[in-house]
Amino acid sequence: ALLEPLKRVERPVVVDVGCAGGRDLLALTARGCEAWGVDGSPAFVELARKAAPDCRVLLQDFVDLDLPADTFDGVYANASLFHCPSEHLPELLRRLYASLKTGGVFFSSNAHGFGEDKEGWSGGRTAATRSWVCWLSEATWKKECEDAGFVFRRSYYRGSSKAFLATVWRKP
Repeated sequence: ALLEPLKRVERPVVVDVGCAGGRDLLALTARGCEAWGVDGSPAFVELARKAAPDCRVLLQDFVDLDLPADTFDGVYANASLFHCPSEHLPELLRRLYASLKTGGVFFSSNAHGFGEDKEGWSGGRTAATRSWVCWLSEATWKKECEDAGFVFRRSYYRGSSKAFLATVWRKP
């Protein structure tokens, strides 16, 4: 969904926002991309740097994201942005938009609120795995992205329970 609109770019520069241990950095690189990673966890950044040593991996929190402007052909955010508190989401989306080149593509797949906006701490599998979640309805998510300047291309639901809403956007 991200790479199809970029097929005319010889070696797309793509940033994986919330790259965790680097699995998708390897997949992006294997598909001919120059892949960058960003994660807020020092442990994940260390894992990603070991897994994908040819990729640039940055330690940055979503709330203070500071990516270079007009640098990326694609922004890939798979199962990550719903961990950003809603009060910081508009600024995060503006920063992602600014990091894209004109014509760049933004792909995001988020757990969603099944028609409702919900936010708070998840129970996690253990007390140590609790996490902040911001599950937005499809309508709210689309409005947030449009307000940041993105132009909607398409959406679809992922997973057997359709718990993840995938959306593809373009920077005009």
